[in-house]
Amino acid sequence: MAERFLQPDGHLHGVVVACQRADGRWLMIRRSDNVPAPLRVCFPGGALDEGEDQETTLVREMQEELGALVEPIRCVWHYRWADRPLTLWGWLAELKSTRLIPNPNEVHEILWLNEAEALRHPDVLPNTDAFLAALRQAVGDEHTEGAANSRGYRC
Repeated sequence: MAERFLQPDGHLHGVVVACQRADGRWLMIRRSDNVPAPLRVCFPGGALDEGEDQETTLVREMQEELGALVEPIRCVWHYRWADRPLTLWGWLAELKSTRLIPNPNEVHEILWLNEAEALRHPDVLPNTDAFLAALRQAVGDEHTEGAANSRGYRC
């Protein structure tokens, strides 16, 4: 595995990306068996490389993992682990690709899950519930005039 870039705060910074279909299902993946947390279910994403901002990282990671083109919408969630040097930001993005091609080195399976299915999935990674709650709030905010600007998470 390649050396990971630690930020000045000593943490690895990463993004997770949420794309929702018209039927309300979220794009999730089952990780490949040769990455950390093998075969676990999660939102796609990855670590910031040196000099990258979050938006650049999420576009790159979606291309690398799924061959997908996405447009970042906004950051809706943030989590800093207390027990390890990891900080994640969760982004809502618009999926522009109609065809997804999983990179077998990173993705074992593509899943489209509704919130209940994701929360019940036996292989889902921790903190998915908190990210889904933030997404629920963000998607609801998009239907309220001006809410996206007044309630958007500052990344």
